[in-house]
Amino acid sequence: MRLRAGIVVFPGSNCDRDLYYALERAGMTPRYLWHREEKLPPLEAIFLPGGFSYGDYLRAGAIARFAPIMRAIEVYRERGGFIMGICNGFQILVEAGWLPGALRRNSHGRFLCTTVEVEVFGEGPLSSYLAGRRYRLPIAHAEGRYVPSTDLPSWGIRYVPAPAPNGSYAAIAGVADATGTVLGIMPHPERACDPYQGQADGLDFLRGIARYLQQR
Repeated sequence: MRLRAGIVVFPGSNCDRDLYYALERAGMTPRYLWHREEKLPPLEAIFLPGGFSYGDYLRAGAIARFAPIMRAIEVYRERGGFIMGICNGFQILVEAGWLPGALRRNSHGRFLCTTVEVEVFGEGPLSSYLAGRRYRLPIAHAEGRYVPSTDLPSWGIRYVPAPAPNGSYAAIAGVADATGTVLGIMPHPERACDPYQGQADGLDFLRGIARYLQQR
């Protein structure tokens, strides 16, 4: 059975269609979820895409965390459902308190648009499906500098080589919760999933996610 994946569309999301295409290529069956929806269909995964939800007013992700659909996603999370946020989606997960730490302005104060290499660090339920290699992925953000709340997460994604291009503490590019059911990353795998995009490491990354979900 193909995995059913929901893509939440907020006002200002701009990577939802890229993500739809990428998830299809990774072996999933995606569908869009509008931010005003209050109920979820049966899903094996939910993805929060990149963009500028609600215009990034206040702080990136600060308003989106109060969207009606987030209440339904909170119930989904409490039941062990898998949630992944990419760039603005990562910011939303942090603002919602589902991932530790904070995402601040890049250390140099500028919007950053480039290609980076990342790898998995530490051990967690999902990490073994992604470890053992580096991924070359694009980034595009102004508020991607990760600052931990207390201790570093036990596992996640980091920029290599250090230091991080945005000044992230310990070169962190993404973190997960202890259960492995919530993952947030700043790089965009959906923008690196086809040779016409110039790189395809993102497809391997998303296929690793799919293997994990198939075997849960």
